[in-house]
Amino acid sequence: MSDTVYLTAFIAVAAAATFATRIIPFLFFERHTEHPLVKHLGRFLPAAVMALLATVFLQRSADWDAFLPGFDAILAGALVVIVHLWRRNALLSIAAGTATYMVIRQSGLLESGVIG
Repeated sequence: MSDTVYLTAFIAVAAAATFATRIIPFLFFERHTEHPLVKHLGRFLPAAVMALLATVFLQRSADWDAFLPGFDAILAGALVVIVHLWRRNALLSIAAGTATYMVIRQSGLLESGVIG
């Protein structure tokens, strides 16, 4: 089998699998929206996912060797919360936090020789 055929088949299978994982929940839950489990998941799962993402973000992305350990991620995370409480817009709050984090990391603002 040539490389082109292999890569085309690989991309097709990956696309089909990705599409299936996106569409199956909608097909299943379309008829079960009033089920207590679905209501429970809809109420508590978003907060649980955000808490998990925040925990992983702080552990993996924060600069714990900086002058102010972890402050780059904590500041960006706090900004997300503040902007979201102020504007109630998830896209705006995530964009503000991401932009702040990237500016801090790319500029080296909180690294050990810049402020301290």
